[in-house]
Amino acid sequence: MKLKGLFSTAIAIATGLIVLVGYFVELPLLVNLRITILNWAIILAALALFIGLFNLLAVHADKVRSKKKGGFYSLILILAMLVTLALGLWLRPDHSLMAMIFNAFQLPVEASLMAMLVVTLTYASIRLLRRRSNLISVIFLVTALLILLGSAPLPFIGSLPIVSDMIRPFIAQVLAAAGARGILIGVALGALTTGLRVLFGAERPYGGM
Repeated sequence: MKLKGLFSTAIAIATGLIVLVGYFVELPLLVNLRITILNWAIILAALALFIGLFNLLAVHADKVRSKKKGGFYSLILILAMLVTLALGLWLRPDHSLMAMIFNAFQLPVEASLMAMLVVTLTYASIRLLRRRSNLISVIFLVTALLILLGSAPLPFIGSLPIVSDMIRPFIAQVLAAAGARGILIGVALGALTTGLRVLFGAERPYGGM
């Protein structure tokens, strides 16, 4: 078991070094090795995605077979998944029918989920203000309301000029974008730190001892 862990560690460190050095050293051998390893990683990621889809299909098929509550919706999900997969493999994803399916089903579902997210966020901010009345809670509630008022037109009034044209774009494109970039920088630093720990053998997520 210890030998297996050392072998896995050696492979992980060697693979990481080849990919890392291949980005900075323009040697044909290293570049080809880096591209090959990245292609293998893409294939493994796609295989993992298919395994997840098959697992989802098996869970809902078991739900239909055992006649559990919500089995009808599981049956609809299975049929929609199989039909979409068959059409995508037959017509290819760039076909006009696939674009129509995406615009007719996927976009309304995503829009509904975003609408539910906005309502849930507003309700959560109100509950937060009731539980903890401080400046941060007030700023959170006011920001959520401004984004909501600036995104959706009001009945008989329409869009609010200042909120829709100035305040909402400033919050979304300046403040929110700055926060998102800060989060992405933190994610990048965390991934870099984890990668360095894997390269040095300090972190062994592949089961090494």
